Amino acid sequence: MADFLQQVVSGLASGGIYASLALALVLIYRATQVVNFAQGEMAMFTTFVAWSLMERMDYWPAFVLTLLIAFAGGAALQLALIRPLQDAPVLTIVIVTIGLLIGLNGLARIIWGNEPRVLDSPFSTDPIRIGGVAFSVQDLGIIAVSLAIVVLLWLFFRFTKLGLGLRAAAVNPVASRLVGVRVGLMLAFGWGLAAVLGAVAGMMAAPPLGSFDQNLMQPLLLYAFAAAVLGGIDSPLGAVVGGLAIGVIVNLAGAYVDFVGADLRLPVA
Repeated sequence: MADFLQQVVSGLASGGIYASLALALVLIYRATQVVNFAQGEMAMFTTFVAWSLMERMDYWPAFVLTLLIAFAGGAALQLALIRPLQDAPVLTIVIVTIGLLIGLNGLARIIWGNEPRVLDSPFSTDPIRIGGVAFSVQDLGIIAVSLAIVVLLWLFFRFTKLGLGLRAAAVNPVASRLVGVRVGLMLAFGWGLAAVLGAVAGMMAAPPLGSFDQNLMQPLLLYAFAAAVLGGIDSPLGAVVGGLAIGVIVNLAGAYVDFVGADLRLPVA
C-alpha cells in the first residue's frame, strides 16, 4: 500500500504538469477551434528563458518574470501570426502552428546551443513521511503549484470582468462584439494566458529530469494532448481531470504492468 500511494502521488505530480499544458491547449482551442501544435515549444522556450534568468537572480523573482515574458510572447505571437489569418481555413492556421513549433525549436538552439541545461527546483528532494509513507517534497510542491494555478484560473474566469469577457469571446464571438467585448484583444490575452500555463509546466517539468534540452516538452505535449482529449478538448475542467488521471494511470501502469515499464508509458497514454 505504501508503494501504491507513492506511485499515486508521483503520478499526480506528473499529472499536474500534463494538466497545465492540456489546459493551455484547451484555452486556445475554445477560442479559435484550432489545436496549437507549438504549445510545447513555446513552453520549452520560456523554460530556457527561466534558466537564463535564474543564472542571475533568485528562483521566485525569475519565475514571476518568466511568466510575464511568456504572457507577452504568447500575446505577440497571436497578434503577429494568428490574427492576420483569422478568416483563413483551419488547416492554414494549423500549418502555421507547426511552422512555429519548428521555428521556436531552431531559435532556441541558436540562442542556447545544444548542450543540456540544469534548472534548479524550488522544492527539496528530501522525503516527507505521512502515516509511514515517504513522499517527495518536490512532488508535493509540484502538485501544490498546479492546484494553485487551477484555483487562480477558476477565480479569474468566474469573478473578473476580463475573465468573463474571455469566456464570452470563446463561446460566441459575434454576440460578444455586439455587447462591446473586444474579441481580438481577448484572443491575444487568451494566447498569453496559455503561454503562461505552458511556462509553468516547463519550469515544473525540467528540475525532476536532472537536465533538459530543446526536446524537453515534446513527450509532455503528447501526454497533454491525451489529457485534453480524455477530458474533452473544449473543457477546462476536463483538461485538469484528464491530466491528473493520465499521470496516475500511466505511473501505475509503468510500476505494476511488467511489459509497460518506462518505455511504453507514452503509448499507454
